[in-house]
Amino acid sequence: MISIKTFSFNPYETNSYVCYSGGEAVLVDASASSPSERGEVVRFLEEQGLTVRHLLLTHAHFDHIVGCAFFGRKYSLQWHAHPDCTPMLRFAGIQGAFVGMRVEKPPLPVLPLREGNRIALGSAVLKVLYTPGHAPGSVCFYDREAGVVLVGDVLFNGSIGRYDLPGGNLATLMQSIYQKLLVLPDETVVYAGHGPPTTIGQERAHNPFLQ
Repeated sequence: MISIKTFSFNPYETNSYVCYSGGEAVLVDASASSPSERGEVVRFLEEQGLTVRHLLLTHAHFDHIVGCAFFGRKYSLQWHAHPDCTPMLRFAGIQGAFVGMRVEKPPLPVLPLREGNRIALGSAVLKVLYTPGHAPGSVCFYDREAGVVLVGDVLFNGSIGRYDLPGGNLATLMQSIYQKLLVLPDETVVYAGHGPPTTIGQERAHNPFLQ
């Protein structure tokens, strides 16, 4: 069974997740922007005795990738991301400069993620769901057995992702939500890129953007 540790980092309170099972871990998104934040993740992994197997990105907005270069070097791993994330990763520094945040460009190329790919760690498996609309190349990671889905900025507790940024599109975002997320069981726990967790059932019943 998978366990999930949540970290909320940087001025945008962006969530980063360590998912682990059987002594193996994956890091989902790299929002740690300072040495102290990055050290917090490293200490947790070491204290739990976890081996990092994969580095995964839900999408490539600056607040989710600010720590990519550090963790790639630390664990000698490439990042997994959808191919449509590549342009934004290539211009990571420019993204950060717009908001006054230093973002070191992640090493390229990253390992491509596509719909239906499966990421194994310990006894757990995360399935890739392709969910564009908030950003080019947005994906979610779904563990059916554990009943959890990590959705990046596609869906939030009581809200949905922005669609007014470059590459965003409301119709595409809503299609992703309805066709990939709301078809999951009501009890599925949703871990978003910002804010507290929720469930698919809660959002289907009460999210004002989905009524």
